[in-house]
Amino acid sequence: MKNRLILILAILSTCTLVFSQNSLSQLEGTWALTLPNNGFNDAGWMEIKQADGHIYASVLWYGGSVTPVDHAYVFGDGMILTQTRNRKTESGEELAVTTWFQVMVENGKLTGLRVDPKTDGSGVNRSDFTGTKLPADPPAPDLDKLKYGEPIALLDDNSLKGWKIIGEDRENGWSVKNGILINDPVQPEGGHHVRYGNLRTEAEYEDFNLKLEVNIPEENNSGIYLRGIYEIQVFDSYGKELDSHNMGALYSRIKPKVAAEKPAGEWQTLDITLADRHVTVILNGKTIIDNQPVRGCTGGALTSNEFKPGPIYLQGDHGKVMYRNIVLTPIK
Repeated sequence: MKNRLILILAILSTCTLVFSQNSLSQLEGTWALTLPNNGFNDAGWMEIKQADGHIYASVLWYGGSVTPVDHAYVFGDGMILTQTRNRKTESGEELAVTTWFQVMVENGKLTGLRVDPKTDGSGVNRSDFTGTKLPADPPAPDLDKLKYGEPIALLDDNSLKGWKIIGEDRENGWSVKNGILINDPVQPEGGHHVRYGNLRTEAEYEDFNLKLEVNIPEENNSGIYLRGIYEIQVFDSYGKELDSHNMGALYSRIKPKVAAEKPAGEWQTLDITLADRHVTVILNGKTIIDNQPVRGCTGGALTSNEFKPGPIYLQGDHGKVMYRNIVLTPIK
């Protein structure tokens, strides 16, 4: 009887181990997430990997940066991911609140549940989401062999022709004068906060080279979204240490290899090539990102689908910025 019990326990232990390994192997990799639509976008991203005998995971939930989870572990036929953050009560006290994700794979598609507890403990906010597994990074393209079409000037001299605001409920802070595109999201003194809109091209594009000039005032912030998916950061980061949130970075993902910013208020040049899910960024004549894989959408993306055409969109809800000489040349 004793030997029989030991045998049963050994079989159950082996089955649990195999089941756990299968769950992990199905979930390992990068996932393009489709989140509940918030009226602006529904794009997210997740990565799960195993290294050094541990499971690591990172999540992008709508906007902001990609953030690592605090703990990831196999649970049943899927996994649990947890993120603990401090939140302030109305009295200013900080409380630790743990958000958790439960994910599994069904018929090759990721299904997930996010549970975000309310700070006062009165309940939770629940979000169901799905994910599509991204293929491995393709080889870096040979930039010298790319073939280009005819250049397209995206900016009219004195109108927003060819552009439109994203979001019907957003105010327009954009205008064009003498070939300069200006965003001035003025907030009224003592009044309610005005929600200004981002600006996108009406036309959509696949791979391309994009050249432009940008002028960012002190302590201001904008961004250039390639195909509406990948944000190249526009930020007054002159004199700051290298960071993936600095001028010219692929936001929260690829840190510039050298600092090439000019001081705030000066015109700066950006030369950006997006080809086969790889990006190259030349800022003020210096290559700061050299043909690197993009590996998923960035915060604020219009979609997490990296395999369809999309617009150029300019972030206008953050601060003042000016653009000029915006020219896109499609890659054939």
